[in-house]
Amino acid sequence: MLLAIPIELSMLSFLMLALILAASGIMSGLSGFGFSAIGAISLSILRPTLAIPLLMALSTANQLLSIGQLKADMKPLNQWWAGSPAPFMLGGVVGAPIGLWLLQVLPANALMIAFGAFLIAYAAYFSFKPDSIPVKMDKGRAATISVGCLGGIIGGLTAFPGAAVVIWANLAHLSKDDTRAIVQPYILGMQVFSLAVLAVMQPSVFNNEFWSLMILLLPIVLPCTLIGTRIYKRISDFNFRRISYVLLGSSGIGIAVKGSNILKVAATLL
Repeated sequence: MLLAIPIELSMLSFLMLALILAASGIMSGLSGFGFSAIGAISLSILRPTLAIPLLMALSTANQLLSIGQLKADMKPLNQWWAGSPAPFMLGGVVGAPIGLWLLQVLPANALMIAFGAFLIAYAAYFSFKPDSIPVKMDKGRAATISVGCLGGIIGGLTAFPGAAVVIWANLAHLSKDDTRAIVQPYILGMQVFSLAVLAVMQPSVFNNEFWSLMILLLPIVLPCTLIGTRIYKRISDFNFRRISYVLLGSSGIGIAVKGSNILKVAATLL
């Protein structure tokens, strides 16, 4: 059976979706995070019940490829506990259900706008004065588990679990390799965990429409991921940190826009 663009999408809408996710692939390949935050623009094209699992699945493929390309900079699995991603991932698994619960009982849109505004302000300030405030970050196990838990809570609320870990890594002045060795496995672990939960709770979202788009978009996302990782290999730690601030700010804009429902309003005008 031949694959076709799902009937609800026009060719123009599909091309716009492909462009959005191509940009997400490049940016995530370059920075190691932000795929879903940038890809959230696709909510103006796809309904949330299709867009969210699609972004999670494409982000997982993006992270797997990116980690594979940078495996020389990653620690082996048997070294994932001390000073590596395992404590963050443990905290994230604890925090994610809390975030999902808070999403049901708190004003989600207001929280997204507030968190988006915080990311924008943080990125803007440290872009101009990245070293103005000396910060000694606790790198102990309890601290890293707590940061991971906070990331899980934020991920449950905003679908951007990597934000807390990226900020921690920036404030700790980790090198670009050390940052990615923590951030990427953490995001990958959180995405796989979220997909597993979604598959158990709402298996109907993984329908023919989902798989058709997945197969059509993977050949677009993955080459763009490779472009991003190749650029990453050529930049310095300083420029990587600057790029991280730009991506955090862009992600903040995306989350704030998502929370304000501007995308839904814009979609009704198209």
